[in-house]
Formats: sequence, structure tokens, C-alpha cells
Amino acid sequence: MTGSITTAKVLIITQNWGIEETELTRPLRDLRKAGARVTLAAAEQAPVETLQHDRYEGERLDPDTTYDQVHAEDYDLLVVPGGTTNVDRLRVAEDPIALAQAFAKAGKPIAAICHGAWLLVNADLLGGKTLTSTRYIKRDVENAGGVQVNEPVHIDDAQGWRLITSRKPDDLDAFVGAIKDTLG
Repeated sequence: MTGSITTAKVLIITQNWGIEETELTRPLRDLRKAGARVTLAAAEQAPVETLQHDRYEGERLDPDTTYDQVHAEDYDLLVVPGGTTNVDRLRVAEDPIALAQAFAKAGKPIAAICHGAWLLVNADLLGGKTLTSTRYIKRDVENAGGVQVNEPVHIDDAQGWRLITSRKPDDLDAFVGAIKDTLG
């Protein structure tokens, strides 16, 4: 890792709609406040519209770039926020799948919360991994070769790369704390 959060470069990827608000804003703001250089990359260079509980309008944020313009080698850690619609679209898009695979292949950590692990299912990265996520994708995780546990945060270092996962917005303190600890 970087050895210090103040030298860490973090990439957060989302679609432009359907992201669970706090699952994006908490890691984004908390990591920036701690000194990390955080890039928000969306599908399009247009406002990212979040939702609260997948249905109520949330905050709008401007992305820094698009995820087709970023490369895993330029970052230390990947964050995949949840939101059912967000990740349902991310998991079928070539660039997010390729980014997740590149992070894992390079031995770089990936942090996914709630539905975020759905991207890792489609990226074929969960074989031999133990993780936590929303209960709604438990069967998908298991069918992809992962072992699902019910914990606020779970860290797995199997297969040569670190996976940090959490279940839901209520787990954000533990999730962001695990990311900060990983970054140093």
C-alpha cells in the first residue's frame, strides 16, 4: 500500500443514477478529509444523481471524470458504492468489469458495500473469497464461488488481493474505517 492515507489515490466508480447516497458521499468525503486523493468516475461527464433507500431523491455530485478514462495502475484502491440500479448497470458495463479485474490482478484492494459486490460477481472475482454484502445478492455471491457472511465489515486477503466489504449504510463507519486502515 501507499503507507500513508495522505499519499493514497482512491478511485470510486458509479453510474450517473441510482447510487445509494451515503454509500457514495461518506467514503468520498471521509477519505478526502483524511487526505486521500479521491477521484469520482461515472459513466458520463454529467451529474451523479444519488438516491436514498433506492427511491427518494438524494444529493447530486459532479464526477471528476468518466470511468472509461481511468486506469487501475494510477490508483491504490477501488471503491464500489451500492444502490441497486447503480450496480445493476455497472455489472454489465465492460469498463467497470475490466477495472475491477485490473485492480485484483495487480493485487490492489477493492472495497464494495451493499450491492457493490454484484460488480465483482460479473467480473468473476469472488471465487475463494469470503465477503459480506446486502442479503439480496447472497445467492449471486455464492453462485460466483464466494462465501457470504453477515458482518458489518469483512476483510479478505485471499487470492492475492484485499477485498473490503460491508452490508449496508448502517455499516459505513466500519467500512470507511477499514479502507482508511488499509491505506495506512
